[in-house]
Amino acid sequence: MVEEQAYHVPVLLGESIDGMEVRPGGVYVDATFGGGGHSREIIRRMNGSGRLFSFDQDADAERNISASETLSAAQEKGVFTFVRSNFRYLKNWMRYYGIDHIDGLLADLGVSSHHLDDETRGFSFRFDAPLDMRMNTRAGMTAAEVLNTYDEARLADIFYLYGELKTSRRIAAAVVKARQAEEVRTTQDFMRIVEPFFKREREKKDMARLFQALRIEVNHEMDALKEMLAAATEVLGEGGRLSVITYHSLEDRIVKNVMKTGNAEGKRSEDFFGRVLTPYRQVNNKVIVPTEEEQQRNPRSRSAKLRIAEKTAEKGE
Repeated sequence: MVEEQAYHVPVLLGESIDGMEVRPGGVYVDATFGGGGHSREIIRRMNGSGRLFSFDQDADAERNISASETLSAAQEKGVFTFVRSNFRYLKNWMRYYGIDHIDGLLADLGVSSHHLDDETRGFSFRFDAPLDMRMNTRAGMTAAEVLNTYDEARLADIFYLYGELKTSRRIAAAVVKARQAEEVRTTQDFMRIVEPFFKREREKKDMARLFQALRIEVNHEMDALKEMLAAATEVLGEGGRLSVITYHSLEDRIVKNVMKTGNAEGKRSEDFFGRVLTPYRQVNNKVIVPTEEEQQRNPRSRSAKLRIAEKTAEKGE
């Protein structure tokens, strides 16, 4: 049996798991299983004892377990448990498995290489495919349904808030006008509508932002992230580590706020002396980024940022 690497190349593998301070006998969560690269390394450092719960809502991800001797063996021993669910339900699943607290949680928030390379799912503008974009293909609206049913103002908000595109209102208006003649069904349908709004020198970058915005809306990624981080704050035991890799400013801002203030909005609560009351101590005040070597080896890692925090008894900082 060969360890599978093709599905997804893990980013900041050593740094993110070093930050968790994994030890034998501990209880850990990999909130974004994907290809299983981070999970395999966590299991290796657990040295045969403890528990690892790995979350992923995509059926394709679960197939990576049987392709890995490490994961299959750990699953048979009861050390590894795969949870086919959105990580927003972290607290419910920990309660289901009788886990009162965990010692560390890792989340790699980027879309996997597998999704971007899958020609059938509509995640990338490189392929002509049905506009689906759902991580969980069993539920929820597809990207095509969003484009064909949302009103113009709502579409403009999505493109601006999640894609940070200055032409969001014009793009939304063009989509609404085009769909009156014919439904927007595929990635190529969508690209034909929006291409006139992108300058040639920025076309790929802006198109990637547009597809990112649509993917975030389809999968409710910002809401799910906020719920997962709130649950993590509850289930992490004192001294437990939160290790999160982000890829764009929207999710990075939420993670930074939670680690600094204990909430996604960044609202500061202070004690009598003006010290911020927070359940976390930031382990790395400066974000960790991939080395030049990793960026060359894995271009997807170039926008990655790693933040690590330790759960404390709430006190002022």
